[in-house]
Amino acid sequence: MEAACRGAKSASGLTIGILPGTARSDANPFVDVAIATGLGEARNVVIVRTADVLVAVGGGFGTLSEIGHARRLGKRVVGLDTWEVSLGGRDAGILRASNPEQAVRMLLE
Repeated sequence: MEAACRGAKSASGLTIGILPGTARSDANPFVDVAIATGLGEARNVVIVRTADVLVAVGGGFGTLSEIGHARRLGKRVVGLDTWEVSLGGRDAGILRASNPEQAVRMLLE
C-alpha cells in the first residue's frame, strides 16, 4: 500500500489509509488521511464498500478476501500479478492488467 500511496502523492493525489489497528500513526508516510478502524482484517469489507473499483496487486489472503467481497458486491476488480480466481470452474471476472499504466486505464473505463 505504501507504493500505491507514494505513486498517488507523486501525481498530487489525496491518499487515504484505512488501517486495521487503532493508531493513525501506523499509516505509511504517504497517507494524507489515516482512518484507524481497530477492525483488524474486517477492515477489508470497509475498503471494498468504500471503493468504486479495486486494484488487486500481488497480495496474500487479505487481498483474496477483498477480491471476493468486491466480486460478491458486483464491483470491478483489476488484477496486477494477483490471484487467479474461478468459481465453479468459471472465471470470477477479475480484469487482468500487465502493468500499472494499463491498470489505471482499465479503472477509468
